Amino acid sequence: MGRLFWKFFFFIMVAQLTAIIGVGIMFSFENRERNQRATEIDLSPPAVFTIRSAAATLQYGGTEALRKLILNAGRHQVYAVDESQHELLGRHVNPRLVEEARALLSTEDHRRVVEEVKAADGHTYLLFLPSPLRLDNMPGDRHENPPPPPPMQQQPPFFFPMMPMLVSTVASLFFAMLLAWYFSQPIRQLKSAFANAASGNLDDRLAPLMSKRSDELADLGRDFDSMTDKLRALMESQRRLLHDVSHELRSPIARLQASIGLARLQPEKTAATLERIEREGVRMDKLVGELLTLSRLEAGVTGAMEDQIRIEDLLGEIIDDARFEAESVNRHVDGKANSDVVIKGGTELLYRAIENVVRNAIKQTAIDTTVGINTQVDSEKQHVRISVVDRGPGVPEDELQLIFEPFFRSTRTQKNTHGYGLGLTIARRIIEAHGGSIRASNRIDGGLCVNIMLPYDCIETAAASACDNDRNA
Repeated sequence: MGRLFWKFFFFIMVAQLTAIIGVGIMFSFENRERNQRATEIDLSPPAVFTIRSAAATLQYGGTEALRKLILNAGRHQVYAVDESQHELLGRHVNPRLVEEARALLSTEDHRRVVEEVKAADGHTYLLFLPSPLRLDNMPGDRHENPPPPPPMQQQPPFFFPMMPMLVSTVASLFFAMLLAWYFSQPIRQLKSAFANAASGNLDDRLAPLMSKRSDELADLGRDFDSMTDKLRALMESQRRLLHDVSHELRSPIARLQASIGLARLQPEKTAATLERIEREGVRMDKLVGELLTLSRLEAGVTGAMEDQIRIEDLLGEIIDDARFEAESVNRHVDGKANSDVVIKGGTELLYRAIENVVRNAIKQTAIDTTVGINTQVDSEKQHVRISVVDRGPGVPEDELQLIFEPFFRSTRTQKNTHGYGLGLTIARRIIEAHGGSIRASNRIDGGLCVNIMLPYDCIETAAASACDNDRNA
């Protein structure tokens, strides 16, 4: 059992024991008050009439008249007790009953049910009428002197229901232990899983262990599994990136070393060798440049993102450049930028992202086919969609998300040795830095369609100047 278990157990136990003691005290006060409210003197209206009649008889007729009245009263017999605690008919009277009658005599509310009368014989008699229940429980005949009942035990000032409290305490301890275990067990599992993750083991899964739970701890376990999955994918991506970078750099370095060795062995081919060395140097510089760009984008270093970019102007420039490049390889580019939206961001970065997608489409589309570039504005969601469509071989469905990973080459285009597989990765990072998204899907009639969704800042029209107002603000 861990420390957390005992903390849960202790505080739950203290709370429950406090509740039990509080309930016991409440019952004790209730029982005491009920005992105080209980009385053995008849307080009913008929008792008031009977006591008044007896008091008048004693005052004006004497003790003998009162004795006859009591003997003829039947069930409801008045008790007359003098100052020496002797009853007029010689009946036994419980001292507690006399004390209660004298206490009622001193109160205003019940004074009428008890009378104290001084008789002609010089004695002062206390007149009261016991309750019917009290009369039923009095043994012996009224003409005899019955034996005195055993003295009544005094109720303690505080009465605790010991058996209910004992049962409640045992039940509280049991459920406190059960509740503490219920909360501490998944936390111990989380602690163990975090310790394993810190040591590099990301294979622990908490969802199967908490499958029967549906509380926040189960949500935390599922979030932990999601976190380890992402960490595992990130670590695998980093390892793959390191492998791919070393592989991509090894080839030009090997060619550089071979060219240098060839130049030493064949000095007459120095010019051709230097040209080869220069070409390999450019390739390495391009690769390192793309890696640095990707690294800065992943670190969130995007530079100034305050440019007001008109999509129509940006796409027009990209289409012109792409059309010139495509014609040199017997491909075509068809597109018209007719969108007046303005995007806030980095002009050079956004130009590079869209250009990478368009150039990739030009490389993959078949000879004598056309790459289409279309735009569509969603005014409700304030997004502009830029679609780049080619007529190439497409991408297998299970690789549609992987083509945006570093150095990934689709199985249908892996024979293509142009580029390093970083163009689409850089494009995705730039688009996401602008608050947008990029998705790829296969077309029904062949080819690949890449959709770029970008949130726009405003729309420029000839009749409105909302963008100008935003810039001035």
